[in-house]
This record gives sequence, C-alpha cells and structure tokens, in this order.
Amino acid sequence: MGTSNLIDELTAGGPVLLDGAWGTELQARGLEGGEVADLWNLRHPERVEEVARAYVEAGSGIILTNTFRANRIALQRYGEEQHVTEINRAGAQISCRAAAGRAKVFASIGPSGKLLMTHEVDEAALAAAFGEQARALAEGGADGLVLETMSDLAEARIALEAALATGLPVVACMVFDSGRNRDRTMMGVSPNKPRRS
Repeated sequence: MGTSNLIDELTAGGPVLLDGAWGTELQARGLEGGEVADLWNLRHPERVEEVARAYVEAGSGIILTNTFRANRIALQRYGEEQHVTEINRAGAQISCRAAAGRAKVFASIGPSGKLLMTHEVDEAALAAAFGEQARALAEGGADGLVLETMSDLAEARIALEAALATGLPVVACMVFDSGRNRDRTMMGVSPNKPRRS
C-alpha cells in the first residue's frame, strides 16, 4: 500500500490515536536502568507484547515497535550488534501480533547515538546501519517506518533514504528543544530556517 493510500485509510475516520511511552511501560514490567530495552524482543517477548497490546486495547490506531536503539551502531556500545536483524525482525513481529489487524504498526528507528560532525561515524556507516535495520523491520511485517527523535538533519536524511528503500511508508520526526526559544535541534537545525547541507 502506498503512503498516500495508507494515510487516507488511517485518517478516514478522523484523528488517529498513537501509542505512548515504551520505556516506562517496560520498566514497570522489570526493565532495569542501563538495560537495553530492545534486547527484550529476544529475552522477554511476552512482556514487550503486553505493552504493545495494552496500547491497542486503549484505542491506538498506530503502534510502534521496541526497536528505537536497535541499529548496529547503537548496539555496538553493548556488544550486541550481531543481533541487529534478529532484534528488529522480532520487534516488528511482536507489535504485529499485538495489533492483530486492529492497528497499524510503524516500526521505530532512532538515531545512531554518534555524531557525524565530530567524525564519530561516517555517512557510509550510517547508511549501512539504517538500511540493515529498516530491511529487518520490513521483513518482520511492519506497515510503515518512523524515524524518531532525530536531531541531526544529515543523519535524518541518511536514515530516510535507507527507510524509503524498503518501499514502506515512512514518517520522519525531528526533535526541537534547544536554544533560548526551544526552537532548534542540538545541531542548530530550525524548522523555520533549515540548515543547508
């Protein structure tokens, strides 16, 4: 289904309710501070599914997946990068089971946690990492992808290209809260005056 068709379907009945916080819901089910939430897709899938199902039962028309930090670059910090495909595929499958046709699943892709401008990571590594994650989420059955809380416009564009390559609808979200007026990302990008790259 194309992006416009899916959006039309979702909004045909008016505003669409999305899910809420996943981290605090997983913490309520035993996730410890410092523990990698995404790994629960493999270690505690039943608890992750409880969160997703609770949002569907509360009336969410769209739910996300427990895959916010499940890209290779972010997982390297914890020595878990070898499980990227498995974690993401499971995350999408868990949310799809919970949705059970009552909600659409937009799989979550968060930032890498590394900065392009300080050369902690390069564009090729980001493209490979986001591509790998997006493909696994698509394989898991996601209806669409959502790029969450991006603060670097260059990284967001790389992630967007990787996500679009799956053929799924993609939503991209930036975080604006820095500066005196809370109107910029930490990288200086403003929604009013985008930085040229």
